[in-house]
Amino acid sequence: MCGIMGYAGGRPAAPILIEGLGKLEYRGYDSAGIAVWNGIDMAVMKSAGALSNLAGIVSRSSISGSTGIGHTRWATHGRPSCENAHPQVDCSGRIVLVHNGIIENHAELREQLISRGHVFRSETDTEVLPHLIEECSGEGLEKAVRRAVSHVRGSYALAVMDAAEPGLIVAVRKDSPLVVGLGHGENFVASDIPALLGQTRRVHILADGEMASVRADGVHLQDMQGNEITRDVFDVTWNAQAAERGGYAHFMLKEIHEQPTAIRNTLAARIDESTGRVNLAEAGLDTALARSLDRVIAIACGTASYAGQVGMRAVEELARAPAHCELASEFRYSDPLVDEGALAVVISQSGETADTLAGLREAVRRGANAIAITNVVGSTVAREASRVVYTWAGPEIAVASTKAYTAQLIALYLLAVDLGAKRGTLGDDRARALVREMCELPSKVEWILGSVEQRVRKLSEELVHADHAFFIGRGLDFASAMEGALKMKEVSYIHAEAYPAGELKHGPLALVSRGTPVFALCTQERLAEKMLSNVQEAAARGARVIAISMDGCDGVGRLADEVLRVPRTDPLLAPVLTVVPMQLLAYYAACARGTDVDKPRNLAKCVTVE
Repeated sequence: MCGIMGYAGGRPAAPILIEGLGKLEYRGYDSAGIAVWNGIDMAVMKSAGALSNLAGIVSRSSISGSTGIGHTRWATHGRPSCENAHPQVDCSGRIVLVHNGIIENHAELREQLISRGHVFRSETDTEVLPHLIEECSGEGLEKAVRRAVSHVRGSYALAVMDAAEPGLIVAVRKDSPLVVGLGHGENFVASDIPALLGQTRRVHILADGEMASVRADGVHLQDMQGNEITRDVFDVTWNAQAAERGGYAHFMLKEIHEQPTAIRNTLAARIDESTGRVNLAEAGLDTALARSLDRVIAIACGTASYAGQVGMRAVEELARAPAHCELASEFRYSDPLVDEGALAVVISQSGETADTLAGLREAVRRGANAIAITNVVGSTVAREASRVVYTWAGPEIAVASTKAYTAQLIALYLLAVDLGAKRGTLGDDRARALVREMCELPSKVEWILGSVEQRVRKLSEELVHADHAFFIGRGLDFASAMEGALKMKEVSYIHAEAYPAGELKHGPLALVSRGTPVFALCTQERLAEKMLSNVQEAAARGARVIAISMDGCDGVGRLADEVLRVPRTDPLLAPVLTVVPMQLLAYYAACARGTDVDKPRNLAKCVTVE
């Protein structure tokens, strides 16, 4: 997820681009750049690090021109650096382009373009696009862009300029957001509305497969076949703060709703649905290494540790290797049984978590093979681990993790399938079925968000005066219950505990009385009968039982006071779906109780001290 800003008008472009990018810096902040047509050629300025670095360079320059594009980057392909910052350019430097999204087939396109004489200067997937446009540029920029994107697979929001057509910005969208702002004698392009609010509140919101040709004197909308599109102007009524959140009341809610995109992006280019194969070549786990492993250990803190619990269950089932998750804050003090036969899977959204870094270093010191799962390219965890699988969730602003957690689950499932295939423990039919189900998860999460959210909002009102809540489950449902309880504690300040459902009668049941909220997860069909017995134990003590159940698990409906159903999927993948209602429950309970949802008391987004 990156920030895009474009301007075509009569004023100096550079200050407008920098101002707009400043409103989008929450979308990407590891590098930034602008390109401005100065009447002679394309003046490109880029800088690694925060936008302020670029702003300083621009302020000291004599850059001029009234048409330009800019970008703040959240790295996916290629470390944060000046070379990998956008805009990316073609061989001649005539065509400049900024991109938000992921080009899934960039590797094969790069090989083809190099064989035809193109020279690449960056590690990014984006750079294939200006070279593709260059090859078609004799037809005019609009046709060249249409033809270029017909060769790519993936998601993109693009803004492109060509020195041969000064004053023109061509913008096109597929899966990644893009809006066009309408002014008087000037027009704008941006990846999100906040960038435009200082300039205009009249916008066109592009739909997938639409293109905008933006000039100072007008905007022309068309589809990818070149057919003209007419659209009513959207008048933005949000204030600037709400606009940064896309109209959502809080970043947490926005990020809950961004999970389908985070899942799609993390799956992108890593699976072949037809063969059921997972391609994790980036991880560097060859067959010999996979078969030599005698154990797999996840090392993580907080939410990431609960993703690790799920992931290690998947590794045991699919790769038939002993696997478990260690809390990073305890790992290096426990004299762990780790050596060259172990794979240490280190999980951190930020890649900077102090305890997790310490765990990584201890595992490596003892000879383990290490692989990092992180959301931040170039982070310390990514640099110090010999292997990395990135999650492509984009920046997560709210302290309570939501989309980063589900993206971590996807990365761990991909790792488990890859290990199972290489170790010869996962059959082709099972692999194909799992890959098919993973591809359907984004649409199933969208269904949950569309069908369950209003019911959850009403249920959450019951929690306003709750002091305690319990989350119970068996098998993978218990791992999910721990994440559900953590979310409730983090943002609503309700004391919530998770237990394996069978453990209720070994002590915790003494705390259950009339009206106590008990959230019962019921998605593991082979454990359904036992789970129903545990739900009955809670209900008999007067608990208010809210079940989260998969379609088809009907028994729980006879015992629970409320049932929130999620679509059917392979039970191994159920945690991706069951977490969504729990995130919403925590969010709306926090809203009802009036807490600071995005910045809970005493907590920080990235824990960089032990």
